[in-house]
Amino acid sequence: MNKVPFVNKEQIEEIVKTYPTPFHIYDEKGIRANAQAVKEAFAWNKGFKEYFAVKANPNPFLIQILREYGCGCDCSSMTELMLSKAIGATGADIMFSSNDTPAEEFVYANELGATINLDDFTHIEFLEKTIGKLPETLSCRYNPGGVFKMSNGIMDNPGDSKYGFTTEQLFEGFKIMKEKGVKNFGIHSFLASNTVTNEYYPMLAKQLFELAVKLRDETGANITFINLSGGVGIPYTPDKEPNDIRAIGEGVRKVYEEILVPAGMGDVAIYTEMGRFMMGPYGALVTKAIHEKHTHKEYIGVDACAVNLMRPAMYGAYHHITVLGKEDAECNCKYDVTGSLCENNDKFAIDRMLPQIDKGDYLVIHDTGAHGFAMGYNYNGKLKSAELLLQEDGGVKLIRRAEQPKDYFATLDCFDIFKDLDK
Repeated sequence: MNKVPFVNKEQIEEIVKTYPTPFHIYDEKGIRANAQAVKEAFAWNKGFKEYFAVKANPNPFLIQILREYGCGCDCSSMTELMLSKAIGATGADIMFSSNDTPAEEFVYANELGATINLDDFTHIEFLEKTIGKLPETLSCRYNPGGVFKMSNGIMDNPGDSKYGFTTEQLFEGFKIMKEKGVKNFGIHSFLASNTVTNEYYPMLAKQLFELAVKLRDETGANITFINLSGGVGIPYTPDKEPNDIRAIGEGVRKVYEEILVPAGMGDVAIYTEMGRFMMGPYGALVTKAIHEKHTHKEYIGVDACAVNLMRPAMYGAYHHITVLGKEDAECNCKYDVTGSLCENNDKFAIDRMLPQIDKGDYLVIHDTGAHGFAMGYNYNGKLKSAELLLQEDGGVKLIRRAEQPKDYFATLDCFDIFKDLDK
C-alpha cells in the first residue's frame, strides 16, 4: 500500500514559480468531502455539532470552510477565542475547553457566550468568583483514571493525564453547580489520542451515556449534551485502513438508543471536537531537496525543518514521504531526511527507504493538516512558511504569507536597532 499525494510534480513546479518551498498546502476538495461525511454520520442526532479543534489548525480560511458544514470552534486560549469571534463564531458556536485557565480568558469566553467546559473541580469556585455568577449552561471534563482499553489492547492512560474531574468530583461538582443556578449540564471526555479504529467513539460513548444517566438520577442535573471530544485519528502509515466516520456514527447511535433513549434522555445532543480527523490528511508540507551528505549514513537535506513540522522531532512521529515524479520508482535507498536546525532530532525520517533523491527533487510530507503548521516555532531564528489552499477548481490561493525577518524582530521594537528594520 502507498499514500497518494493530492498534488503532483507538474502542479508543484507551477506553484513554486509564485510561492517558493517550503510551504503547507491544503486540499479544499478533501476537506469539504470529509466535513460532509461527518455531518451525515451524525445526522441521526438532532443536536449534533462538530466543534473543530482550533489548536489543530488555526487558519481562518480553513475554519470558514468547515463552518459552511455547521461546525463550531473548540477553543483553548484567548487568541483562539479572538480568532473565532473574528470569523463570526460566538455564543453556542464556541466550546471553551481549556486547562490551568487564566481568569481573563474565562471572562472573555463568558462575554462571547461560549459554552465553558471546566477542567477541574476547583474551577467551579474560581469561575464563579471571576465572572460573578455561574452561567446557566456549563460543562465538565471527566477523567475516570486508570487505563483505557479496547479489543486491540491499551489505547491510552487517562490516569496519567493532567485533565479532568474524577468520578467523585464530577458528582459533587454537578450538585454544587445545580445549587448555584446552573440549569443545563454537559459532560466532556477525551480518553485516547489518534485512535485508528471504529471502536473508540462507541466505547467512549457507552461510558459517558451510562455516567450521564447516573448523574441525572443522583443529582437531578438536566444533561443537555455529551461531548465525545477528539481522539478519532488518521493512519499516518500507509499500511493502516482509515477510520470510517459513518460506521463510527452508527456505532454511537446504537449505544445512544440502548442507553439514553430508554432512560428518557433521547433529546441529549452529541458534540465532537475533532481536529486531526477533520484536517490532518488534507494538508501536506512540500519541501525541496537542497543537499546530500555521505558520512556514516546517507542524508538528504531539505529546505524545511522542524519549525515547519515539529511532530517527528518532538514525538518521533511517522509522516509518509513521497518524492514527486518518482512515485513508481523502487524504494532502494535508505536515507535520513533532515532539516537545518542545530538539533540532531531535526529529522523528518530516519532510515527511510525511498527512491534515489537528487538535489532539486520536491518531497511531499503527508498528513500535516493538523498539528503541522500550528505547532511551528522560531528556534534558530527560522521563519514559518506560507500556507496555500488548493482550491476545488485547481487554482491555488495564499491563505497565510510566509514570515519575514521583520515579523521575527517585531517584538523587539523596544530596542532602537530594530525599529526601522522593515524600511
